[in-house]
Amino acid sequence: MIKTYDTEVAKRFTIYNSLFLDLPFDDIYRTGTFLPLLGTFCQEGFEKGLSPKEIISDFFEELLPNHTEKDRQQLLFQMIQYVERQVVLFDSIEDAAYEKINDLNGKGSIKALINRADNDRKREELIEKLKNFSVRLTLTAHPTQFYPGNVLSIITDLEKAIRRDDLGSINLYLQQLGKTPFINREKPSPYEEAVSLIWYLENVFYQSISDIMTRLLNSLEQPLHEWENPGLLKIGFWPGGDRDGNPFVTHETTKQVAERLKKWILRCYYRDMRVIRRRLTFQHVAELVLKIEKGIYSTLFEGVEIYTSKEQLLEDLFEARVALIKHHNGLFLDILDEFILKVKIFGFHFAYMDMRQDSRKHDALWEEAFELLGKDWAESEADQIQQIFEVGKLPDIADFKDEFHQEMLKSIQCIGEVQESNGEDVLHRYIISNSQSAKHILEVYQLNRLLLTDGSSSLPLDIVPLFETIEDLAAAPDIMRYLYGFDTYRHHLRSRGDKQTIMLGFSDGTKDGGYLTANWSILKAKEELTRASREFGIEVVFFDGRGGPPARGGGNMHNFYASMGRNVENAEIQVTIQGQTISSNYGKRVSCIYNFEQLLSAGMENHLYSDEEKNLNEAQRELIQELADEAYESYKVFKSDPKFVPYLEHVTPLKYFGMTNIGSRPLKRGKGEGLKFEDLRAIPFVGSWAQMKQNIPGFYGVGTAIDTMQKQGRLEEVKQLYENSLFFRALLGNSMQSLKKCFYPATAYLKENEEYGDFWDKMHEEYQLSIQKLIEVSGQKELMEDNPVSSQSIAIRERIVLPLITIQQFAIQSMLESGKQDKILQRLILRSMFGIINAARNAA
Repeated sequence: MIKTYDTEVAKRFTIYNSLFLDLPFDDIYRTGTFLPLLGTFCQEGFEKGLSPKEIISDFFEELLPNHTEKDRQQLLFQMIQYVERQVVLFDSIEDAAYEKINDLNGKGSIKALINRADNDRKREELIEKLKNFSVRLTLTAHPTQFYPGNVLSIITDLEKAIRRDDLGSINLYLQQLGKTPFINREKPSPYEEAVSLIWYLENVFYQSISDIMTRLLNSLEQPLHEWENPGLLKIGFWPGGDRDGNPFVTHETTKQVAERLKKWILRCYYRDMRVIRRRLTFQHVAELVLKIEKGIYSTLFEGVEIYTSKEQLLEDLFEARVALIKHHNGLFLDILDEFILKVKIFGFHFAYMDMRQDSRKHDALWEEAFELLGKDWAESEADQIQQIFEVGKLPDIADFKDEFHQEMLKSIQCIGEVQESNGEDVLHRYIISNSQSAKHILEVYQLNRLLLTDGSSSLPLDIVPLFETIEDLAAAPDIMRYLYGFDTYRHHLRSRGDKQTIMLGFSDGTKDGGYLTANWSILKAKEELTRASREFGIEVVFFDGRGGPPARGGGNMHNFYASMGRNVENAEIQVTIQGQTISSNYGKRVSCIYNFEQLLSAGMENHLYSDEEKNLNEAQRELIQELADEAYESYKVFKSDPKFVPYLEHVTPLKYFGMTNIGSRPLKRGKGEGLKFEDLRAIPFVGSWAQMKQNIPGFYGVGTAIDTMQKQGRLEEVKQLYENSLFFRALLGNSMQSLKKCFYPATAYLKENEEYGDFWDKMHEEYQLSIQKLIEVSGQKELMEDNPVSSQSIAIRERIVLPLITIQQFAIQSMLESGKQDKILQRLILRSMFGIINAARNAA
């Protein structure tokens, strides 16, 4: 596969990259000629131990000695723009070769899964599991995708041209890229973010999900029109409902996004019906098909709601199906059945929205409500819970003085409105961030009950706690036991099918406890929550808040989900994805199908095949716990360093994330002036370390933990654990990916800095130790030796952006040494960020 990658990607990039030099832009030849020279200066300079400032200075002094400072700055900006477009070209070449560098029918594919099940006489067991299983991939509006929509369209066309080896079109698209801005002039609104992601629903997921389902069911000889679990593959959707992620989201945004989702799924249906009508031209059938097409058209374009629910549409489709079989022996029945399956899958909602808010916001809302009701807020949690349930009616929304509280209440009210318009599926969950007690769940339940029901009917909404910090993860099982034993909430769960969804957050867990501890704490929490739920006869569903990079819980998702073992409930797989992870893993149909199949296969394998590699024994658990404890202590010491927050604030590009205009969210949660660690959002936190090429959240503490075991004479135990546990192997493999993307020579100048020198040394020592120990434990000669294609991809991408890394660090170093802020240098930092993060594809 590595030879194929070299031929199809690496060599093609070299060839197509040369086209840039012929583009008809001012100074492009000069920029393209000097850029590889700067790359060489960077590579050789860092090998000699030079600082970024020395490298940039030597480059200009040797090659452009007569250039003014202004000319030099202009050339640096031109190089940044050039590299940004090289990254786009490389992405497109890699995407065009996707089928050749990935085994689409190999391990993790639907085909391989069915073949294995058939060989092991497990086909019926597989079918039964598929009837109640689900994979829910939730798209979030977290702003890590730096490409505007028009650039994404060019990338799509460029990839198609590369597949055809159409040099003329490739050249034209590169010209278009050269003239198209890569930066938004203004921040997008929350609604605009939703529109950007709906593009993927319409152009990728609509076809990909139905394709997988159709192939799967046909292979298993299951009639498409009778399949009883159309929610086997789902798309969740956070834009428009995630108020914790984005405080600028309003109830109007929620309604707008829900309406857009409904219109866009109907657009997809209308296009499909026009194709179906061209085939089903027979008597007794054609008139029914025309009626359906006109009904969708009127609902979509004329404001006349012929169809108000998917049930009505399905009723007409089944009538056409009966007529087709009765009068024409089912000619073209397959295309009608495929469309019926699509309607069952996507309904009138297209994707599943979630509402999310921070628990502290609900606390403050109830506090004001009691103030308006003339009552004091009780002191103990038990009394507060009792007090909440004694409220029979909330004060009028207009009576609340806090406008944010008014908006929260309107947001809850609008849940009923969008459910009525699009069906309950469109918005049926309320997620509570920062859940730390049973009260946090119950106060949200009671708020929604009072606003959405008449008190006698059941609440058409799942209440989902989100446990994030190490402490909250440890407390989660007892919190849920309390809730399961609380009569009112237990009655609510009964009305929801005795199912409880629990979200577990990697981002804040990693930020709080470090990489190893966060991942281990989450697995332990899942096991304990599974045990607690089973005690009460509740089916627990885990929703993982995972990002793209390992530092936020990303990495190889198939291995992660395949490694959960029998002690973790396997009812569904639910996971968040965002930014470059959407575009790189799910941005094209072929990659979307491949990665969706990997997730589905992981869930099925966990059910059908429970081998020892997936189930940790007591000795293994004790060893991982010891490793996690050592890593946690190491990370805790590092995090408590007085230079930790100042380094993030004054050295890294943290503050520039708020200036990128890639998303509408603020940089941090708190409104105060000073930067507090607990208020830091995970994306700028992880993204800042990635920009510095230090990737602390993805490995810190791992090396120390293994080294401690080695000093105790127990390295062989760790090696055996790596060999025999898929969970531990996946964990360390993802950490290797983080380390592979580090480049500490770029910031080595900081070791001479009086204020941050010792702090940099701590990072660098742990970095070196982690590489050394991971190589020893894995038995590899170098990091990611067992995954040469990914390793090669990372190496090429890092080489492409090395000039940007150097330019960015040159600007940071210059301002640190002068002690002054400089607008040009700040712009260099900001502009460099885009290419660096896009090249990594899952860096933030």
